[in-house]
This record gives sequence, structure tokens and C-alpha cells, in this order.
Amino acid sequence: MNPSDITILAETHDQCGEGPLWDARRNCLYWVDIITERLHIYNWQSRAIQMLVPGVPTSALALTEDGQVVIAGAKGVWLWTENEGALAIATSHEGKTLAINDAIADPAGRLLAGSTFFDGTSNYPRGNLYVIERDGGARVLDSGFGLANGLGFTGDGRTLYFTDSVDRVIYAYDYDAGQGQVGRRRVFVQVPATEGIPDGLTVDAEGFVWSAQWFGACICRYDPDGKLERRIAVPAEQTSSLAFGGPDMTDIFITTAATPDALVLAPPGYAQKTNVGGQLFHLNLGIPGQPEHYCRISRVDH
Repeated sequence: MNPSDITILAETHDQCGEGPLWDARRNCLYWVDIITERLHIYNWQSRAIQMLVPGVPTSALALTEDGQVVIAGAKGVWLWTENEGALAIATSHEGKTLAINDAIADPAGRLLAGSTFFDGTSNYPRGNLYVIERDGGARVLDSGFGLANGLGFTGDGRTLYFTDSVDRVIYAYDYDAGQGQVGRRRVFVQVPATEGIPDGLTVDAEGFVWSAQWFGACICRYDPDGKLERRIAVPAEQTSSLAFGGPDMTDIFITTAATPDALVLAPPGYAQKTNVGGQLFHLNLGIPGQPEHYCRISRVDH
């Protein structure tokens, strides 16, 4: 495609833009800046951008059926509304803080959340993939991850994709939505060391997996067998995540990050160029995405 087809939708100077999520009921896009702890809401009709500060670290979002926002971040999982602020759902598990980097609602309304403790050294503790039940309880689904990142489901909810950026792997799991359990983990994509690292992820309506490449200045589309179907250049090196949305679910929103980070994971020969990131980009290829599931967490722990 022509690079000019990608446009800047918002120049919000995000230090670490992440977590884009489309709300079809309000026709708006949510996304966050992890470093400044800001929550942005872009209104599709008015093109206005509302900037909010939830008051807790924010790295990933899910929406509830009644219009509330579930926030996941470095201090756990919270339920947030503009009127009541942030209410704790799950902040620790077995005495350890739920330091969440990315999250997604599953078909039954639970929240799947990947923790991270990556600090650039060789002896940091590895993280877990958690499930936060609808009553707020947390349990581990899988463990041993360097930097938990993008998650996505196939349309039938039977396959879960989950990214470990440090190991440059996108995993696929069998998923039992009835029990909230994973099985048969396998490598879906092993990203070469010469490319950027896989970050945020989404799955389109055709069952293809889209992955943003931090340090790679691109988004990649993989077929259901894990074969690269296309690579689309993005004019920002730290391309962090992406989401489908818009009236027809064919608009693609791409977050980026302005603050250089995790350089130890950069591919050989990487050198920062003109634009590291910080903008929200947009393009439309006519490929439909699929709406994310609603989170149905109902009990708040105090």
C-alpha cells in the first residue's frame, strides 16, 4: 500500500500509547498513555478528543456491558467510571502485585491479563498469564513469560493468541470459555531477531492475526497458519498496538510511543531515526475486524 494512506488521527504526544479499544455503542476509540497515565477517548462523529486521568496506572482496557471501563495496569485491575473513579477489583495474587501490561475480555466476560516484571536485566522474575474471574478472583493460566503483551481471540472463541515480546513469540492456545482454561500451547509465530519485537495484537473477522512491531515501524498480518500475509510500514519506529473500529469495523487505529524503551530488545543494528512515535495513526484497507468481548466483572473487592 501507499504509505500516504496511513494518516495521523491524533497528535497526542503519547510517551507510550497502548491499549486501543473501539466502543461501538458510543462510536468512540479508547486508548492510553502508560507513562503519563492518561486515558484518551476519540469521538468518531465530532473528531474531538477527551483526555482523562483515571488515578491508577493504566496499560490496557476492557469495556463492560453497562458502559463502565475495566482498567489493568501496574497496580492491578480496577473498575472505573467518570463519576466514581477507580474501584479495586484485583490488585494482588498470592502476595504479589498484579503488575499487568496487557489484557482482554474473554467470551464469558472474564478478564485475561498478562503480568510483566521485565527490567532489562537477566535475572528479573518471569510473569504470568492470569484470568480474573467475574467475582474478582485471580488465578494463573500459564507462566514463565518475559514481557506479556498482545492478546486476541478467534471469532469462535476457541483459540487464544498471546504474545511474549521478550521471547519474540506469539503463542496460540486452545481455549475453553466455559471453564476459563487454556490448553495445548504452541508457537504460532516466532518473530526473527532481525525484526522488531511483537507487541499489541488483534484478530480480524477473517481469522487473520495482526501484530504491531515495536522497533519494527510496522504492523504484520498473519494467516491462520502463522504465515506472514502482509507487512504494512508505519511512520513510527515504536509501533505498539492496533485495533479495528469505525462504523463498519474496517478502520484500523495504531498506537505508538515517543519515549525510547527496552532498547536491549532491539534488533541488531537498530538506530533511532526521525520519528520514534507518539501519534495515533489510522488507515482503512476494507478488511473487517471483529468487536471485542464485554467484561462482566460484577464484584469489587475492598
